[in-house]
Parts: sequence; structure tokens; C-alpha cells
Amino acid sequence: MKIKSILGIFRTEKMADESSRDALSGSDDDEADVEDEFSHLPELCGVLSKWTNYIHGWQDRFIVVKNGTISYYKSEEEASVGCRGTVSLSKAVISAHEFDDCRFDVGINDCLWYLRAQSSEERLKWMAVLEKHKQAESGYGSENSLRRHGSHLSLASTASLSTASASSFKRGRGLQEKLLEMETFKDTLYRQVDNLQNYFDACASVVTQYTVHDSTTTTSSSSNSNNNNNNQLLSVLRQHGAHAVDFKGESINFKSTAHGILATMAHCIELMSQREEAWKKKLEREIEKRKRLEDGYKHILTEKLKPVIKGGPDYEEGPHSMLNDEEFFDAIDATLDKMEKEEEEKLKLQTIELRSPPPKMPQTCLEPTHPLYSEINRIVDDHIKHADMSANDVADTWTLVASEGEMKVYKREVDDGGEVVYPLKAVHTVKGITGHELCYYFWEPSVRLEWESTLETTEVIEWLSSDTHITCQVLKRVWPAAQRDSMFWSTIRHCPPEDEDSPDYWIVANHSTDYLPSPPDLPKCIRLQFNVAMIAQTIVQPPANWDGTMVRDALTCRIQYSANVNPGGWVPSSVIQAICKREAPKFLKNFTNFVIEKTKNQPIMI
Repeated sequence: MKIKSILGIFRTEKMADESSRDALSGSDDDEADVEDEFSHLPELCGVLSKWTNYIHGWQDRFIVVKNGTISYYKSEEEASVGCRGTVSLSKAVISAHEFDDCRFDVGINDCLWYLRAQSSEERLKWMAVLEKHKQAESGYGSENSLRRHGSHLSLASTASLSTASASSFKRGRGLQEKLLEMETFKDTLYRQVDNLQNYFDACASVVTQYTVHDSTTTTSSSSNSNNNNNNQLLSVLRQHGAHAVDFKGESINFKSTAHGILATMAHCIELMSQREEAWKKKLEREIEKRKRLEDGYKHILTEKLKPVIKGGPDYEEGPHSMLNDEEFFDAIDATLDKMEKEEEEKLKLQTIELRSPPPKMPQTCLEPTHPLYSEINRIVDDHIKHADMSANDVADTWTLVASEGEMKVYKREVDDGGEVVYPLKAVHTVKGITGHELCYYFWEPSVRLEWESTLETTEVIEWLSSDTHITCQVLKRVWPAAQRDSMFWSTIRHCPPEDEDSPDYWIVANHSTDYLPSPPDLPKCIRLQFNVAMIAQTIVQPPANWDGTMVRDALTCRIQYSANVNPGGWVPSSVIQAICKREAPKFLKNFTNFVIEKTKNQPIMI
């Protein structure tokens, strides 16, 4: 019975070794298995919108999902040239956007693709195909995948690991050869055990039969019967003795086979120990590498001055922007500073051609029958009515937000149809220019790009009269805010004094209008709405020995600048306040300096 138990143990080991050998030999067919694994998966290609960067935004790209990867090309025609990027779907994170029904994201580690389909149904189709490829690539799609991604504690894992490099592949083949040797020894051992088992079974059968026969005989049996039984037993023993096993030879063979098995197992253990040592060294190197990366990352975090703002679409202006108000303002502030520096460099390189002042404009040239005549006059009269060059009345009802020398900037909060806006009013005094000159350069469209650094393009759409025009302009993109444009009428007026005590004003009023359609080539932007006025008053203070000749040293210009701007979109109100507080004094200072430089060597415009 003990021999049968030993035989059962060896047969169990044989089944385990055969499965291990099959797994090892299966590593040679891994490439074919991978091809078979993806052969039943659907391939998908088509055009999707992909987020490129905050400058170019969403762009159409040709996307291909095949063999467990997603790749994109600039267009279908350029697919033969080479892909722009590829991501393996085995460990990719595929997620649908929370608010946008057409958008989904594919990311792995720090690589993140933002994609948009034409419809929600198309998005579901793409995501379904991506999930199928991900399951197949990650090892949950087929029996072959399960074998390729087996446990690291099993012998089957040595085959999948052996494909990682040439050296590990050779070690895997050496282990496979030793297992085949063990199988040969095992077959020999099985045959020896079977021979011994058969012989001992026959002997046990004979002894059992003789014992039973002897117990049934009585004491009165004759000596002849005993002799017959002895003769029968002797005959049976001689018969089995002729077929007896060579116990000495079998013992030697058994010992040799067992020794061969033990030697081969020792070699296998040595190979696996070497493999374990190699993996331990690799793990130590990875731990050391990770420690260096973590130290470098901590060093970068400590040296950061401002938070890094990501450039994805989730961080742009919108109802679901992931930026808080402080981060939003920091991003706009940094972009405005960069634009200002670029404008300063550009002004250093270019020579501005001086223009002669135009002839004096009449008080009004717009025909009374024009559809905008009443609106323009009403708005201009309203600005003149509330003009306060000394800011005495303004200080009582407005809040002072900035003060620099003669310049003071005020604000207040106004509810415009349920939306809170923050109109500004600024007063300033400069010497050496007239109110006419200041208003002319603020109104003249041909010089606007020379002093307005935030504009990308400006174009006069229609001249309503010699002193009134409709202009369309596109502002530069200030990330993360969306790009904006504006269409407005602009008029310049001279308001002479009605009596000796009345002031002499020049005024430029700019007001948003929808009187004309937008140009067809205008980019898609958020429309800016505003009501802006520049009012200027000239004061002449002649010197003691004045000979009647007008000189610039005797000129003083009082300025009132008012702006009621609604940026539209989803810019946080706190950001609007901060930007206005920052930009209004800077604008007024830069513009007055521009006019002073522009008129320095020119005839005085009274």
C-alpha cells in the first residue's frame, strides 16, 4: 500500500510538471497569441476634435484604435507619414466628461488626451471600443491573456518574464531543459515502481490463497493431504521465482534515478535563485531611482513661486472651470505682463511716423435722419452732463481704488440686468497737451494699435460721418480667459462753452452696437459690451511775460475717463475688479505719455 501511495504522489507531480512545461513552451507562441487575441477586436478610426493647447484650442485630428493602442494623426492624408502620438490602452484611464456630453479623456500617467466627438452617441461608440481593447490588453479578455499575465510565484510566470530580454530568455530555456530531464527520470522511476508493485501484488496473492487454504483443514486430515498442499505451494513459488525481479539491479537503478532527480532539482533551484537575485537588484535600483525622483520633485515644489496652471480645457474660462479666483487672476496677470513687455520691445524697434493734425472738426456731422443719430446724441449728452473734472461729486458716491499723483481712480457696483458690473471713473491732469489732441488720438483708428497693446486687430467697418465710425476689433487672448471681440461706434465732439463760466470740452464716446453684422472672417469670440467716454478740458496758464504765442509749457489738460465694461462669459467678478483696478491707472498713464510724445514736435491743436 505504501508503494501505491508513493506512485500517486509521483503521478500528481507529473501532472503539475506537464502543466509547467506546457506553460514554458507556450512562451514561444506569445506573439501569435497576442495577434489572435486582438484579431476579434473591432478597429475604429475617424476624425475627433483633440485639445492641442490654449493658443490653438480644439483641432480636428484623425484617430485610430487598433491592437490595444490609440494613435492620432494630423489628418487622414498624413496617416502614411507617421503618427503624432500613441498611447497603450492596457493601463489607460478612459473617462467621460461630467458636463460635456460629447467629450471624453484618455490618460496614462502624465499624458492626457482631451477628445470630443460630434455627438453623444459617437462618444459612446468610441468609449466602448476603447474599453474592449483595454480589457484585452490588460489581461482580462482571453485564456491566452491569463497565461501571459500569470502569477509571479508560479513556474508559468518564468515564461512570460523570459520574453523581457535576451538573457532572461536563455535562463528560461535552461530551466525548461532541466524540467525535461526530470520528466525522463520520472518516467524511468515510474517503470521501476510498476515492476515492483506488480511483483509484490502477485506474491501477496499467493500467500493469501495458501493461508486461507491452510486455515480450512482440520486436525484429522491425513498426511497425504498435507503433502499435496506443500507440493502445490512449492509449485507456485517456483513459478513466481522464475519471474522474480532483480532486486539488486532495481535498487541501483532506483538510487541512480533518485540521484538524477535531486541533482536536476538542485540545478532548477539554483536557476530560480539567480533569477530572484537579479530581480532583487532590479528592485533596489528602481527604489533608488524613485527616491531620487521624489527628492527632485520635493525640491521643485519648494522653489515654486506661483502655482503651475495646467493648459487643458478644464482650466479655461467657463461655468465649470477648475481654477479658483486667485489662480484665474494670476494666470491673466502673468499673460498681461508678458504682452506688455512684448509691446515695449516692439515700440523700441519701430519708428513711428509723425502725422500732421487734421483740420478742425465741426461740432457734429452726422445726419439727423441716421438711425443711430438719437442714440449717439443721447449718450454723448449724458456723459457731458455727468462730467466732473475735479472729482468732487464723484468722491461722495464712488469708492477710491487707486491714487498716483494727480491721477485718481474710482469704482462702484451696479446691477446690470441681474449681472453685477463695476463701472470705473478716473480723473487726471497732465501738462503740455490740449484736450483736442488727447481726444483726437483716442478716437483716431489709424493710431489705435500704437497705444493699445491688448488688441490683435482693429478695422473700421463703416464711416457714418467725418467724425463718427463703426469699428470692429479683436482683443488678444489672455489665458485662461476666452478670446473676446467688440463692435462699437466711436464719435468725437467739441462742446464749446455756452457762457464765460461754462467749461470748454472735447469728448470721445465709444459705445457697443449691433447696428452692422460681424465680418464673416471674424474668429469665434465672446462679444464685449462697453460704454466708454474720454472727456478733456484745456486750461491755458500763460507765463508772466507772455507775448501771445501759444507754447506747450502753458497748457494743462484735465481728463475724465469713464468706462462701464461688461466682459460677458464666465469671468469671476473678483477677477474683473482686480484687473480693472490694475489696468485702468496703467492705461491712462501710458496713453497720456503716448500723446505727449506724439505731439511734442507738432503744432498745437486747440
